[in-house]
Amino acid sequence: MTLAVIASRALAGLDAPPVRVEVHLAAGLPVFNIVGLPDAGVRESRERVRAAIVNSGFDFPAGRLTVNLAPADLPKESGRFDLPIALGVLLASGQLALPELEPGRCKKTDDESMSSLDDLVVAGELSLTGALVPVAGALAIALGVAREHGNASLMLPLASAAIAARVPGLQVLGAGSLAAAVAHLTRQEPLPDVVPQADSTSPVSACLSDVRGQPGARRALEVAAAGGHSILLVGPPGTGKSMLAQRLPGLLPPLQGDEALEAAAIAQLAQAVPPPFGVRPFRAPHHSASAAAIIGGGARPKPGEISLAHLGVLFLDELPEFSRHVLESLREPLETGRVAIARAAQRVDYPAAVQLVAAMNPCKCGWLGHPRRRCTCSPDQVEQYRGRLSGPLLDRIDLHVEVPSLPPGWADDAPGESSEQVQARVVVARARQHDRQGRTNAALAAGEIVRCCAATPEASRFWQQTMDQLGWSARAAHRVLRVARTVADLAGSEFTDSAHIAEAIQYRRLFAQ
Repeated sequence: MTLAVIASRALAGLDAPPVRVEVHLAAGLPVFNIVGLPDAGVRESRERVRAAIVNSGFDFPAGRLTVNLAPADLPKESGRFDLPIALGVLLASGQLALPELEPGRCKKTDDESMSSLDDLVVAGELSLTGALVPVAGALAIALGVAREHGNASLMLPLASAAIAARVPGLQVLGAGSLAAAVAHLTRQEPLPDVVPQADSTSPVSACLSDVRGQPGARRALEVAAAGGHSILLVGPPGTGKSMLAQRLPGLLPPLQGDEALEAAAIAQLAQAVPPPFGVRPFRAPHHSASAAAIIGGGARPKPGEISLAHLGVLFLDELPEFSRHVLESLREPLETGRVAIARAAQRVDYPAAVQLVAAMNPCKCGWLGHPRRRCTCSPDQVEQYRGRLSGPLLDRIDLHVEVPSLPPGWADDAPGESSEQVQARVVVARARQHDRQGRTNAALAAGEIVRCCAATPEASRFWQQTMDQLGWSARAAHRVLRVARTVADLAGSEFTDSAHIAEAIQYRRLFAQ
């Protein structure tokens, strides 16, 4: 009897828990069993592994072959366990003999230039020819290996290895086939370390100078970018609401380090087309999207639009047209920055720290308050249209901004500041916030607001009197302080004064809560 153990990784949301692939070959009638809570995709590995071993020039052993994926209570899915299972079969049958190791044993060698299987994590799906095909979640697996096993190497299919190599400090090996993986382990033809490739195209972002007029909305967008605040744009059709929303990512600082890796890992996990590495994601789902599409879900919980927009912008155009169930499901993620998807057999957490940008018309026909178009809605219809948005949801949106109709001759206006000019001020303001509290103002907890949003005595009295007079909730009052602190950061002020408080209050007067 012979036993081989290969290290691999499963996926549970963005986490990659370790899995031991134990392969045991014993005498008896030929049988090939896989145990350890495998799904249909893993059980089908038996046929892929059998064909890949034979077509790679090896013999499939005749005997009682048992593969255990431990721990047994962790669900296993997809074909990423094909390669470790195949290597375990070759080790257990003696066809793969590691240098300075007895066949079928897995322990460190004295030669430090050769990583033993104790220090090698393997994942990859096999085709019937023995070639390796890309796997989903390669970046999430690489992040998990780097965090939990600092000395390990990671072997993946070539295409997946190029993505995983972005994780700093991790040795990533890219194999094109089962034969290439065996040649590396036997030192016949070692695989070179994969070097991350630079993005072939530079991102083309829309410039804020394209938006003519709307100085108030442009200012509000700058405040939202500087503090990481959510924003609701309200105005008639054609006033530039969508243009403003599409230009917010260009005002934000580029993603760097762990944040860029985390955003790319979510996109790769969902098999979505990611933006260029380091660019803030921008997601704009249609208002017919279901709650599972926005929040995430499915039998195998996948990230939704709010997680795909993590550390970027989630744009919801025609906000009242979204299902009430969808809108209410956004309340907790907007508050906590995370989404918990619970199923009978599995619970998955996904990050969802997004900047929400929402847009809507002032009424159903869209022309309420327009100086040259007549609104056809009755007061009851206007109330019903706006009533599709609950108070608790509006309470969680920091800035409520009116985008009015453009005056005659607006096309002759000189272009405003470019995105680069505004981004420079945003970067400085965010640097102040991170030096002071380690996060953006929008992410401040209630207990941190008094310490981090220090105001002058006059400003504190003005804030308290205004909140009492308007009857706003405690959540709304705290959000006013956060926005006022962002206005002060843009002005380079150490303390929040009455002018900063007044500007923040104006950003919530449209839907007073």
